[in-house]
Amino acid sequence: MFFKKENPASNVLLHFSKKDPAGWWSVDQVLKSGPRPPAFLKRRAKVYSASALTNETHYMTTLKGILRVGRDVLIIVLITVALGELGLRIYNSIDPLAIFYSESYNRFRGKPFSPFWNFHLNSRGFNDVEFSAHKTPGTIRILGIGDSFAFGVVPYEYNYLTLVEKYLKQSGHNVELINMGIPGIQPPEYLSLLVHEGFALEPDRVLLSFSINSDFEDSRRRKLISYSYVASLIKYVLERWKKYEGIVRAGDGFAYDDNSPTFTDDAYLKLELKNSTIFWRDNWAFEGGDFATAMFFISEIKRLCGSRNIGLTIVLIPDEIQVSKALQAQVTAASGRAPASYDFTLPNRLLRARLEELKVDYIDLITEFSAHSLHDRLYRPNDSHWNIAGNELASRIILQHLSAQLRPVDK
Repeated sequence: MFFKKENPASNVLLHFSKKDPAGWWSVDQVLKSGPRPPAFLKRRAKVYSASALTNETHYMTTLKGILRVGRDVLIIVLITVALGELGLRIYNSIDPLAIFYSESYNRFRGKPFSPFWNFHLNSRGFNDVEFSAHKTPGTIRILGIGDSFAFGVVPYEYNYLTLVEKYLKQSGHNVELINMGIPGIQPPEYLSLLVHEGFALEPDRVLLSFSINSDFEDSRRRKLISYSYVASLIKYVLERWKKYEGIVRAGDGFAYDDNSPTFTDDAYLKLELKNSTIFWRDNWAFEGGDFATAMFFISEIKRLCGSRNIGLTIVLIPDEIQVSKALQAQVTAASGRAPASYDFTLPNRLLRARLEELKVDYIDLITEFSAHSLHDRLYRPNDSHWNIAGNELASRIILQHLSAQLRPVDK
């Protein structure tokens, strides 16, 4: 398209030629006459046509509408998240939930009198019967301290600490073994629990269950996501949905199933793979880091018990990967590392050496559990915790050791 228009107010002839599909016009402004060379000057300008102006106005209106809707949606989302954060924080301050971060050893503590299989937790939230703060004269009182192993995932009557107390009494010892296990705690919390609650119970001995699977992992390193309660809740829901094969229900009306898997096959393999770094040979970062940290708190527990003339026995609880050749092969293959790069007894050897140096009495279960695992299943399916058979075996080994350690009861 081409046309021209003469501007009578000036000595200029305008040539318009539409070239741009977006509606822009190309303008050649030519001097009709003039003394100055060159004979004409070409200048380009962009002028909107009427239709282009209409399209541009519609485009800007649509864009502003989209931005306005996006702004409103963002405001609604931010208000919702803020109210969610506020509501969750208020609720958690009234009725604390374990899914939200806390530095207290009570984070995963059971609620008083809560049902647990065919049993109810005591008034202190421990998986045990009620007990008096004051020890009965002539009774040997033992405190069982540990994480979820001590608390137990099997019914109360099958828990290894319950069985140890039962078998010690049957063998003639006047003992009271108080189970103070709290899921999710580690050596720093073992020390805090002992100082804030344990010593007041006048124990004669502390039986500390040290889990190779989790007591070296420094869970106190706070993750960024834990600062948001909404994000923590979403993370918890997603993990429950993705990882768990079947939710372990331990309340009233649910029967315990010793053969029910806790995690899916893939989720459990990932957990074991994640924790397998402590079995790497020449892992100086582990020996100088998490191992040294754990031993610091163990040595402090030893010092405080010694100053109060309280005996201390530590039970070294092996992870399933340490006693299962099949699981070792799976983890090794998934890691891509050479089998020779793993030493599945390394943490136990390091612990034994350090405990002997500190003159701490200990029971290492790895040898007996490795032997029995050749023909018996001792752990729950896809779970690092013992099943009923594992608890029974542990109780027998601990019984034999403690029977020789306990002092005669004054009559």
